[in-house]
Amino acid sequence: MPKDRARIVVGISGATGAIYGVRLLEALKLLDIESHLVVSASGWLTLQQECNIDKPAARSLADVAHDIRDIGASLASGSFRHQGMVVAPCSMRTLAAVAHGFNDNLLTRAADVTLKERRTLVLLTRETPLTLAHLRNMTAAAEMGAVIMPPVPAFYALPRTLDDLVSYTVWRALDQLGLASESAYQRWTGMRTHVRSVRAESDDRTVLQA
Repeated sequence: MPKDRARIVVGISGATGAIYGVRLLEALKLLDIESHLVVSASGWLTLQQECNIDKPAARSLADVAHDIRDIGASLASGSFRHQGMVVAPCSMRTLAAVAHGFNDNLLTRAADVTLKERRTLVLLTRETPLTLAHLRNMTAAAEMGAVIMPPVPAFYALPRTLDDLVSYTVWRALDQLGLASESAYQRWTGMRTHVRSVRAESDDRTVLQA
């Protein structure tokens, strides 16, 4: 690997939203950023269920794919240099393990290493509604330095498709790592000055349309 090439760790756990991990890997490839992938057992199930992607296809998206049981892999050591890690999506089980330092597999160990080495860890936590346990675990992870980033739709970006929503969230995750492409999305510069009022045809409510 060239010394000046960025390197990112991508974790995919068993929450719904496996497409976020897939799109993230695709974005890293376009940006020529070296990606290291680790997927949980439940993550493989959601990749198959939601994206119709099998293990060989998912592994081919990354530069290096690691077995989650391989706790002796490079990702398990702080001496393995990288610019940060994104868990997309991050299940509540994985969040709990990160929040409490329960390093029982390579994904949670890699996340723990990222925190202890003071690198950026972005968790696309995916669950709703949230229990008190979920909220407390998010707080604990945030207090240790993790970025808690639920993949909440950004409608102010005026998405037209589901892919637009997914891609924008991935762009924001990359932005947390300082790696977002400036040409992909226009940053917010303030409210539009020209907004017209239109009446919805289906009922008598007034809606705003740019």
